[in-house]
Amino acid sequence: MAGCTGTQSTGDATPAATEAVATAEQTPAASEDNVLLIATTTSLDATGLLAQLETEFEEKTGADVQITAVGTGKALEFGNNGDVDLLMVHDRSRENAFLDAGSGIERRVFAFNYFVIIGPESDPAGIKGMAPGDALVTIMEKGKEDENVKFVSRGDGSGTHGKEKALWKAVGLDYDENEPVWVKEDWYVEAGAGMGTTLTMADEMNAYTLSDIGTFLKYKGDETISLVELVNEGDALINIYSAMIISPEKYPDTNVKLSKEWINFMTSDGVQEEIKVFGVEAYGQPLFFPAKGAVDILSPSGVTQEEISAAVV
Repeated sequence: MAGCTGTQSTGDATPAATEAVATAEQTPAASEDNVLLIATTTSLDATGLLAQLETEFEEKTGADVQITAVGTGKALEFGNNGDVDLLMVHDRSRENAFLDAGSGIERRVFAFNYFVIIGPESDPAGIKGMAPGDALVTIMEKGKEDENVKFVSRGDGSGTHGKEKALWKAVGLDYDENEPVWVKEDWYVEAGAGMGTTLTMADEMNAYTLSDIGTFLKYKGDETISLVELVNEGDALINIYSAMIISPEKYPDTNVKLSKEWINFMTSDGVQEEIKVFGVEAYGQPLFFPAKGAVDILSPSGVTQEEISAAVV
């Protein structure tokens, strides 16, 4: 499995394809035990957090970490196929289904932040300060009347896309029922892409979109986009990041040993401190918050103390 290192930030790449390339390069079989294949949500990659931790883990363990950055939906698909050793995702509902199906084990929560609804500073729909669901409904209603009001959805089955669906559901609108109608209307645009591409598209269209705060702050701080935060309050906007090992019972060839080491690394005091300050110097505030010490914030979403702090053995 070894031979192709570093992050592959594309929705088209698959871990299986990486493996095929590595095999063609005749990587020594003995090194395969030292390779850890991770499928991750794009936000952890786009912010640069994962690249920093990947380097530290490789230096500490001598492992070869190979990362494929995709949306949570695609990452779970890789996990269901046994294409990777470990997942790093952010959709509790679908993670629960993944675990209940026996496809994953040992979920640990290592970080969280919040989603925000962002848009042009002129705020043509007038959503600033609204509750999240009310803001989406207002964008929809205004967008049907005003060609200047548009919303760009991830539309890719990612965790962010899942959060958008949950926000629509919370205001009584079934996404699966309405989406076929919305996509035929000018106000609703589906990017079908990762967070960075979606942010860039929304900026170019002067449109609204839903983003995790970490990726938004990076793109805003780097002056890649000019959109501003308009809706950023409400328990519904919490965004929880977890790591899970692919079930060795289903896929005995996965690297369980390195997966355990990675999870224990992510929940260690040292990495939790790194998460606490990551982004502060460059963007004025952290892009993520450490899970350790935050059980009171996370428990309403079903997170237990064991998920935050128990070592994987």
